Amino acid sequence: MAKIIALAAYFYQAAVAFGLLIAVAHLLLPADYAAYSLFISISQFAAIFCFEWVRFACSRFYPGQAPGSEAAERTALTVEFATCSVICILAALASTFFAVPKEIAVLGGLVAIFQGGSDLHLTMLRFRQEFRAFSRLQGSRATILAVGTLGGAAIMPSFAYAVAGLLAGYVAYSALAMFLTRNSLREAAGFQLPLVRKHFVYGSVAAGASVIGLLAPLGLKSILTAALGAGGAAGALLALDLLQRPFVLIVSALQAIQYPDVVATYDREGATAAFRRQLGGYYSLLTGFTLMTAAGIFALLQPVGHFVIAQGLRDGFLSAAPFVTGLSVCRALTLNMLPTPAHLRHRLLAIFLLAAIDCALLNAGALAGGYLVFFSDGALMAGAMVGALFAMAVGVKVLMALPFDFVWQPVALSAAGLAVPVLATAGFDYSLWVSVGAGMAGGAAFCLLGLYSYFVKMFRREAAS
Repeated sequence: MAKIIALAAYFYQAAVAFGLLIAVAHLLLPADYAAYSLFISISQFAAIFCFEWVRFACSRFYPGQAPGSEAAERTALTVEFATCSVICILAALASTFFAVPKEIAVLGGLVAIFQGGSDLHLTMLRFRQEFRAFSRLQGSRATILAVGTLGGAAIMPSFAYAVAGLLAGYVAYSALAMFLTRNSLREAAGFQLPLVRKHFVYGSVAAGASVIGLLAPLGLKSILTAALGAGGAAGALLALDLLQRPFVLIVSALQAIQYPDVVATYDREGATAAFRRQLGGYYSLLTGFTLMTAAGIFALLQPVGHFVIAQGLRDGFLSAAPFVTGLSVCRALTLNMLPTPAHLRHRLLAIFLLAAIDCALLNAGALAGGYLVFFSDGALMAGAMVGALFAMAVGVKVLMALPFDFVWQPVALSAAGLAVPVLATAGFDYSLWVSVGAGMAGGAAFCLLGLYSYFVKMFRREAAS
C-alpha cells in the first residue's frame, strides 16, 4: 500500500507540473516564457552537475548492507552535499563575470542547491523504504513550488518574479521537510574518507551521464532559439517543457518503487533465474507505462493545443508536440531503462558513452532536419526524434548485457493503445471531436487491457508469493 501511495504522489506531481507550465505560459509573455524555460533548464543542469553524483551514490550504496552502515553512509552523503553546495554558489558568482546579471546568477545557484538537496533527501527516504514520508513530501513539494511560482508571476508577470517565487517555494518546502523528518536519522557516525572515494568514483560517472543527458534538451532549446528567435521558439519550448515531464515522472515513479528491490536482489543473489524474472518485469513496467503515457498525451494533444495553450504559442506547440512526444518516449527508455545492466555491474564507461551518443544524435538530428527540410518547429523536432531513435537502437546492446525474462503481453497491448490515438489524429482535419473520441476510446481500451495483463502476469503472482 505504501508503494501505491508513493506512485500516486508521482502522478500528482505530474499533474501539478503540467498545470503549472500551462499557467505560467499564460501569465508570461512569449519572450519571458522563453527566458523562464531556459532558466529552469540551466538551473536543473547546475543541480545535476553539482549534486547528481551524490544522489547516484545514494541510490547505489545507501543505506548499505552491513549492520550500522546507514549512519556512516548518511554522514558521507551529508558532507558531500555541503561541499558541493559551496562549489555551486562559487560557480554562480563566477558566472557574473560572463555578463550574467548578479541577481539571476544568485537565484539560479540557490534554486540548484535547494533542488539538489530536496532530491537527495527524498532519495534517502525512498531507499530506506519510508514510502509514506516520501509520498507526503513529494506531493507537498510539487504543490508548494507551484504556489510559489504562480504567486511570483501573479505579483508581477515577469521572468524574474516567477523565478523568485520558485525560490520562495523551495525555502518553504525545506522548512516543512525538516519539520516532518525531525525525529528520524538520529544515529551518528564518524566521517569515513574511503566512502567518499567510493561514492565519487561511481557517482561522478553516472552523474556525468545525467549532465550529458540534460545537455541534450538544453542544446535543442539553443538550436530552436537561434533558428526561430525567442518569440518564435516559445511554442516549441513549451512543448519540450510540458511533454517531456510526464515521462520523466512516470519513469521516476516506477524506479522509486521497483529499482531498490532490483539492486538489493542483484547484490544479494547475482544473476539468478529469479533475478531474471524480476529484471524482466521491471523492464516491462518501464516500457509499458512509458507507452501508455504517450498514448494519453496523443489522445489529448489536439484539444489541449487548441483550448488550453495560449494563442501566441499554439501553432509552434502543435507543430512540435507530436515529435517531442516521440523523442520523449525514446529518451525515457534510453537514459533510464537501457543502461540498467551497466549501473548494476558498475560498467561506468557504457553509462557515459550511451548518454553522450544520445546527446550527439539528438542535436545532430535536429540540425539535419533543419538543413534537409526547413528550419521550422516541426522539422527540427522531427529530426531530433529520428536522432533519439538511433540512440535507443545503440542502447539496446547495453541492455542485453544482463539476461532477463521480458513480459511481452502488457507491452504489446500498451503499444496498441498508443497506435490508436496516433492514427486517430490523422482524422483531425475532418472532425476534432470524432478524432479525439476515437483516439481516447480505443487507446483507453487497449491500455486498460494492458493494466489488467500486468495484474494477471505480475502483480497477482507477486502477491501470491
